[in-house]
Amino acid sequence: MSDMRFRNALAVIALVVAGALGGCAAPPSCASGGCTEDEKITEQVRAALSRHSTLSNQVSVRTIDGVVYLTGQVATELQRSIATDAAQSVPGVTKVVDNTSLPPQGF
Repeated sequence: MSDMRFRNALAVIALVVAGALGGCAAPPSCASGGCTEDEKITEQVRAALSRHSTLSNQVSVRTIDGVVYLTGQVATELQRSIATDAAQSVPGVTKVVDNTSLPPQGF
């Protein structure tokens, strides 16, 4: 495995573990202030995704230093593209890393 693929795999694992350890507490609402820039971006990306009913509960969002990480499973390449475009449209996003997957084919 190349170093870049290994680092990407580690980043995905770290995001999954961080999400799992996050508990069930609702994320803070940035409307009242007190959120970091990354938390504001995450909230805005989630809002952008919620405009697409097929994506809002399928795609998880995490932002680190302006980089948005999308994870979850989408049904089509079009949904994947819509999710990426929605995230990229949010001010402050420097990059979108699409870690979404499609369902297995042929089963």
